[in-house]
Amino acid sequence: MDPVTIIIWVVSFVVVTVAVTGLSGRVGWSAPVALVVVGAAVSFIPGVPQLAVQPDLILYGILPPLLYAAAIRTSFTDVRARRDGILLLSVGLVAFTVVAVGLTAWIAVPMITLSAAFAFGAVVAPTDAVAVTAIAGRVNLPRRLVTVLEGESLLNDATALVALNAAIAAVISTASGGPGTVTPGDVILEFAIAVIVGVGMGLVVGFVVGFIRRRLHSAVLDASLSLVVPYVAFIPAQELHGSGVLAVVVAGLYLGFRSPVIQTAQARIAEALNWRTIQYLLENAVFLFIGLSVASILGSAVEIGIGFWDVVLISVVLLFAVFASRFVWMMLTTSIYRFGPARLRERGWSYRTGVAVSFAGIRGVVTLAAVFLLPDQTPGRALLQLLALVVVVGTLVQGAFLPLVIRRLRLPAPDYSQETTEKHMLLAEAQTAGLRQLEEQLDDSVDQRVVDRLRANAQFLSDALDNPAPEEAEPLPRSYNRLRRDMIAAEREAILQARKEGRYQERAVRAALARIDVEETELDVGRPRPTE
Repeated sequence: MDPVTIIIWVVSFVVVTVAVTGLSGRVGWSAPVALVVVGAAVSFIPGVPQLAVQPDLILYGILPPLLYAAAIRTSFTDVRARRDGILLLSVGLVAFTVVAVGLTAWIAVPMITLSAAFAFGAVVAPTDAVAVTAIAGRVNLPRRLVTVLEGESLLNDATALVALNAAIAAVISTASGGPGTVTPGDVILEFAIAVIVGVGMGLVVGFVVGFIRRRLHSAVLDASLSLVVPYVAFIPAQELHGSGVLAVVVAGLYLGFRSPVIQTAQARIAEALNWRTIQYLLENAVFLFIGLSVASILGSAVEIGIGFWDVVLISVVLLFAVFASRFVWMMLTTSIYRFGPARLRERGWSYRTGVAVSFAGIRGVVTLAAVFLLPDQTPGRALLQLLALVVVVGTLVQGAFLPLVIRRLRLPAPDYSQETTEKHMLLAEAQTAGLRQLEEQLDDSVDQRVVDRLRANAQFLSDALDNPAPEEAEPLPRSYNRLRRDMIAAEREAILQARKEGRYQERAVRAALARIDVEETELDVGRPRPTE
């Protein structure tokens, strides 16, 4: 395929991704499911290139930026507060799923060995950060639940890949006439090395990038540097037999947490916009890619010779095993928290929350890439690839029902009013500190009009909290934001009209637009946004 044709296909890929995602959002469909369906339909059209999954391209090219984009937007404080629940899912649940689904596959799927069955269990064990973020963004999940799900999806890939490597070693040993067994000690040692190297590499990259960022005064340079951070963390960690996943996540959490003190405001805004765009394009393009791979995977599976209804039965059994293993684990851990020692009961969650977490076990591109890591000598490799695709699509469809499940369970939505009140209280404290600093710097050289303006702006939130509006009236900060936003719209229209009339130079017009854009962005901080 010549370069021009490749570019045309890439542009078409992006256009279809954006169009389907935008249309799905307007009509209330699940964008991931719609993209998979569209991709699957397109994959059977004559002339459309057959996409063969390249696992290294996904693991080394697509996964690092997706993990990093999610990590820098994830609260390190929240993850640390919910670390026990996150570890139970990202380590305990993965191990439980590998065993439960692996044994089920060994019984249900003909021609595969026990080691190949456990390899398949490791393939379908991790939830996907992309899929979970895409689904969770469509519903008002409780903050605690979102933190646990995001933390799980960021970290469980490391556990699953270690289990997969161990199972692959057993598969190769069996194929070469060896015993085909891997001891628990081997797995634990490999897991320990992966964690130590991954976390260590992530911290090193975080410290080094943070050191460099403190000395950068250009938002463009800073944003450009951030584009290579996930690869700088992932690739060396993998080469040192550590977990590249953990390296990227740790680096992202560290840099996101430290960004207020190591980056300029302009750099933070530029980086946030860059990674929101990258995340939006990649996470949705991944689902379209999954759909486009359907024809290729089905073509390979047809050659196996297993009957259609046998494949359907096996698929149903394994889908049930994947869901049941997650559900059983959540019920067991919920019971331990609710009826265990007092320390656990204080940190426990309800059975309704456990059911919601069970329905959020969505698989994605990591599962699809991992199944193609199975060596050629794996018994029933083509069938396992098809079954992995079935699990991905089946859990995506399951995740589409998550909003309905949340409504039926009547889980509490985030308290936006409380969050807004806390934000205003914190800003009031900050502005009090700003006023103290202002008073310390005042001298006769400062014009009183400048001082009055600074004092008025800084005292507004404090006055609004000390003297709130009547209960039936709109809160003062909300009223200010609404009216100021309307004023900004009028100001922007006036600037654009002046540009149209040619009364100012373009440089002045752009500077004025940028100034009010910054203020409008400030007003929008903390507002609930619909999913892109």
